[in-house]
Amino acid sequence: MGPKDSPVHPSASKPGSERASVHNLRRRPHAKVLVVGGGINGVGTFRDLALQGVDVALVERGDYCQGASGASSHMIHGGIRYLENGEFRLVRESVVERNRLLRIAPHYVKPLQTTIPILSTFSGILAAPLRFLTHKQQGKPKERGAFLIKVGLSLYDSFSRDGGSVPRHQFRGRKRALAELPALRPDLKYAATYFDASVHNPERLTLDVLQDGEKAGQVPGASMTQGSTARASNYLSLKSMTSEPNRGTGTGGTVRLRDELTGEEFDFTADVIVNTTGAWVDLTNEAMGTASAFMGGTKGSHIVLDHPVLLDACRGREIFFEHTDGRIVLIYPMGDRVLVGTTDVDADMRQDAVCTDEEIEYFFELIGHVFPDIPVSHEQIVYTFSGVRPLPRHDATQPGFVSRDYRIERRGAAGPESGAGAVVLSLVGGKWTTFRALAEHLTNDVLAELGMQRKVSTVQLAIGGGAGFPADDAGVQTWIKQHMVPGRDADRTAGLLTRYGTRAEEVIAYLDAEPDHALRSTRELSVRELEFMAAHEQVGHLVDVLIRRTSLAFRGLVTGELLNEVAEVLSVPLKWDATARAAEIRHAQDVLQRFHRVEINSLVA
Repeated sequence: MGPKDSPVHPSASKPGSERASVHNLRRRPHAKVLVVGGGINGVGTFRDLALQGVDVALVERGDYCQGASGASSHMIHGGIRYLENGEFRLVRESVVERNRLLRIAPHYVKPLQTTIPILSTFSGILAAPLRFLTHKQQGKPKERGAFLIKVGLSLYDSFSRDGGSVPRHQFRGRKRALAELPALRPDLKYAATYFDASVHNPERLTLDVLQDGEKAGQVPGASMTQGSTARASNYLSLKSMTSEPNRGTGTGGTVRLRDELTGEEFDFTADVIVNTTGAWVDLTNEAMGTASAFMGGTKGSHIVLDHPVLLDACRGREIFFEHTDGRIVLIYPMGDRVLVGTTDVDADMRQDAVCTDEEIEYFFELIGHVFPDIPVSHEQIVYTFSGVRPLPRHDATQPGFVSRDYRIERRGAAGPESGAGAVVLSLVGGKWTTFRALAEHLTNDVLAELGMQRKVSTVQLAIGGGAGFPADDAGVQTWIKQHMVPGRDADRTAGLLTRYGTRAEEVIAYLDAEPDHALRSTRELSVRELEFMAAHEQVGHLVDVLIRRTSLAFRGLVTGELLNEVAEVLSVPLKWDATARAAEIRHAQDVLQRFHRVEINSLVA
């Protein structure tokens, strides 16, 4: 989604209603570094720069984690299939970062048992070297057999020897594989099982990283408005840039920012601009007058199913395999839902990314490929989503063989002392798993531009609610018992721990400070928690709560009653009058229908 999906609120431009995040930027319209793009890589870079004491600002034209970062396959993985592309450095880094995130973000990143059904022993041995050398499919797609997969998994395990926290892979013959997963197709020959990791709440992990950055920039004893060297705002887009330097320092450049909730615009200056807008990098550079042709993103779609039989068939494992067209796909249990994905087709960045009828039929085919006796219907789809991968321009290279690695492109002045405009660093590529290492690389490049040295390493630094998170199930149960009170049972307390990690203690203190009331439409939220989100999590739209502050939309739990009730509660802290509240409900309905194929009938309250 983009700014066109963010209607101007009739009540938002009234005196005194300016958002705090925007006010903090308007009050002091300069930063040494401006990060443009609030996906996980931009937010990770914002956090790292803030930890180094850099005066940094971040703007995001939509909501945080709204683009590709929120449309991922929810995996934290080494990328075993990248070995065939010869991307050994990327796979090694990805495995190391996967293991690291299991340690520093244990509240959201969990081990994921993964099984590959295998239909042959030696298939693909001749084709694989040609794919490796040419990055193209040679002739009719051939499934990779047990020999190739064994070699790949052995390499994969070797990258995890130092600091590895997941078991090594195992091979099973047909009989034992079907005993473990009896619904798999009966003609399989083997099943290979290994461990990667999952992130069930990528949007909330992104918020944790953002808030870590904001906290790092807070001057002790000063208010956020008075003393922050790390400021960020969503729904704030970059419209243009001039080379006019900052009047105070004689360096940097001036950008024009637009509040997408009110339509108001203002100028902001920075010495270094970091473009982390993902697949939109070229369009952002065009807006800044530094046209580029770096990107060639591909669209990936997913569906979410409410399908108890398929869920049971997975037995808690991700089923990861090669479809008949050579595309690597997955069937992935998430709570009481099943995620199925993903496609990989060239994308037009000027069109909305949506899941098409053809893609849905493709998903049904791939389910039948491994679970032939489990029927799937359109009625079982509760949610769909699509995103555009921030891949480099790839010309004739097939989408599946385009590198998932990243590079940083530099344009602009020779340095901040030149007075010749802002330096622009554009991130090309990048993936969820490696965001911490990527942010470290980008931060080091920015520090070099500023003539500064790194002060803090993020290698072992816990992220947000991962600090002090219980180490095992027994610890989780102890935490839940310690934080239960009359009126907040174990399920509700567990839900808070799942949503916030140990930051739930801050939320619970807020909930308990005044009388709280559960919502009529869901047991997963309360009035006080919605007020907390409005006050501390930069909620701009009703749909932000449904899709990104909670997983209610993802699990198909949004109803007309829920829309009305959540909008009513949020209208007080967000100062929505009756007209704005009605607009928010209509906007949520439109976004859910247009981008996620979710139809919600609601009488606007």
